[in-house]
Amino acid sequence: MKHLDSLRDVSLRQSWLTVGVFDGVHRGHQQIIQRLTAGAHGKAAPAVVVTFWPHPASVLGGGEVKCLTTPGERADLLAALGVDVVVTLTFNRALASTSAEDFVPQLQGPLDFHHLLVGYDFAPGKGRAGNAARLTEIGTEKDFKVEVIPAVSDESGVISSTEIRKLVATGEVAEAANLLGHAYSLHGPVVHGDSRGRDLGFPTANIDYPGGKILPANGIYACRASIAGDRRVAAVNVGVRPQFHSDAHRSLVEAHILDFDEDLYGQDVELEFIARLRNESKFASVDALVQQIGEDVKQTRALLSKN
Repeated sequence: MKHLDSLRDVSLRQSWLTVGVFDGVHRGHQQIIQRLTAGAHGKAAPAVVVTFWPHPASVLGGGEVKCLTTPGERADLLAALGVDVVVTLTFNRALASTSAEDFVPQLQGPLDFHHLLVGYDFAPGKGRAGNAARLTEIGTEKDFKVEVIPAVSDESGVISSTEIRKLVATGEVAEAANLLGHAYSLHGPVVHGDSRGRDLGFPTANIDYPGGKILPANGIYACRASIAGDRRVAAVNVGVRPQFHSDAHRSLVEAHILDFDEDLYGQDVELEFIARLRNESKFASVDALVQQIGEDVKQTRALLSKN
């Protein structure tokens, strides 16, 4: 799979295309992608996804949207579904002001697409004027077919990235995974901390996570940790460590990887959030904290041995 950051030097033939943010690549997105790859590969054509970074709402809405996936994570998820080419375009004011009538030819030249799949609520172009009806009209003029994929719903309603981001932000990671179709995850290099966990008998790997990622609510989580392809079980603290640093301004992500005591500094560790165990709390004493961490580890081991 090729992941590109622009349309420069792209020259495809007879591709199938879908366009959207695809944050999280959730179950609704997966339905679009599965139709895209099946149709494209059935015609021996490349399956192409054009997506955007940063999130358009960060540019248009006046505040940063913390995302479920970075561009690289999104591309990896799309590749796993069979996508051949992902193009991540920079979303800025200039792109936001481009009409659908102008945006479509900018894609059609380098991608030569003849089949465009869109989600039920997709509407590119200035003022979201490029709805399905208008795209169909443009398709008639430009010789491509538009296929609209309906929404995917469950008992809580239409599955959306916005709703999943809310679930992650409140720590409801199991519910988020149900809508995503995979566990919410983050990864980053292990950086040096103050060795507080080792002093307590529970050494931790401090993960330097990307700034653009949404972080689960402060608390203790049962996670799976991947280190160079080796999957482990981890009890993870997300928070400010009120027992020691109550004035911290940025939440820390500290993973105690069970039955593991190797040097991880500089290595990339991915954490998949399976379940939230409890709130982050300040205890009456350090001994009480250590006792609770021991219970967290036992609960994590029991929970993930069944999962």
